[in-house]
Amino acid sequence: MHPDNFQAPAFGEAVKVPGEKWAFWYYRPAAVPRELPLSAVTVNALSRADAALGHLQGLGHLVRDPQLLVGPYLTREAVASSRIEGTQASLSDVLKAEASGAASPNEDIAEVERYIEATINGYDLVKTLPITQRLILDLHQTLLRGVRGEEKLPGELRRTPVWVGSPTDRPDTAVYVPPLPSELPDLLADWEVFVNSPGQSPPLIRCGLMHYQFETIHPFLDGNGRIGRLLINLMLMEEGRLTTPLLYLSGYLEANRQEYYDRLQQVRERGRIQEWLQFFLTAVERSAEDAVARAGRLVTLREIYLEEAAKTRSHLPGLVDLMFKNPYLNVARVERSIGLTNAGARNLIREAVRRDWVSEIGTIGRGGRMYWVAHDLYAIIEAPAAYAPKWGVA
Repeated sequence: MHPDNFQAPAFGEAVKVPGEKWAFWYYRPAAVPRELPLSAVTVNALSRADAALGHLQGLGHLVRDPQLLVGPYLTREAVASSRIEGTQASLSDVLKAEASGAASPNEDIAEVERYIEATINGYDLVKTLPITQRLILDLHQTLLRGVRGEEKLPGELRRTPVWVGSPTDRPDTAVYVPPLPSELPDLLADWEVFVNSPGQSPPLIRCGLMHYQFETIHPFLDGNGRIGRLLINLMLMEEGRLTTPLLYLSGYLEANRQEYYDRLQQVRERGRIQEWLQFFLTAVERSAEDAVARAGRLVTLREIYLEEAAKTRSHLPGLVDLMFKNPYLNVARVERSIGLTNAGARNLIREAVRRDWVSEIGTIGRGGRMYWVAHDLYAIIEAPAAYAPKWGVA
């Protein structure tokens, strides 16, 4: 890490441990700013993001059973957030594995599954606990349990230095060297106080600052990015800006990955906090707009299916709910979820095929179990985001 690159003392400084012959330069963050004047451009970005988030919040109140939309949104977020860190699992891979009801032998899929588990755990914890070190350690333990990185102290703060972006795996060639382990307790204590002191700045501004500081502190050996992104939704839920967790930023951040990293680094090096906040607020705005548009299409399709199902005396309404939790079906999943016999589950799937709700995709995995997919539903979930270029990746 080159100390001359870091010229913003208001946000931190490049330092060495004095008196150590082999000491290397690292970054020591300043406390999170409690008062931050906003530029006109940032205020405009905040206004747009607030409006889009308000629209999404309103949707959560108006939609019948909004929790049924959470599953597809959460899976999409988990895949995107994990991809930012290099995981290669696709949305269909994860949904098929979940539908199987068995533990996945694929490490990439398992990592996404742990992210989903950690997020659900976070939703439960934030109902009764403030966002503190205790909570993030719990989330981290869930995230890394039983997957790659398990040897990297799940649920514990790192005990050794780390560095980011080094072609030679050395601190002197790294783009960024986070603070030393001995400094983490004080830094996290300040971060906790900031996160749990509402009213000092608008919630979205505080969220952007929270995420920047968490990634800068880099408290874990692995999983910092995923935990930091997960915390955004939890903080907005804790502050009452989201009652239903339908805002997921990782798709936007993945589509703009290099700018995401650059904006964070430019705060450390040049103090460009306004530009980071503008990028973050744009991510909120575009992600909320996409969530609203996607939810509208999902709700419309669900109402069509439920209207059809209401005309029958079968278990079709239960199948509709099952499809919207995960569009991939097999006989065993329908059996255990709806409480049918094997023959009853097969007949129900045949009825869904007859109505063109689902289509057969063949056998998957060991044992050759047959799968079907709710194709129109899956097309909505998988469709490129509203903010993505036509040639881009959702």
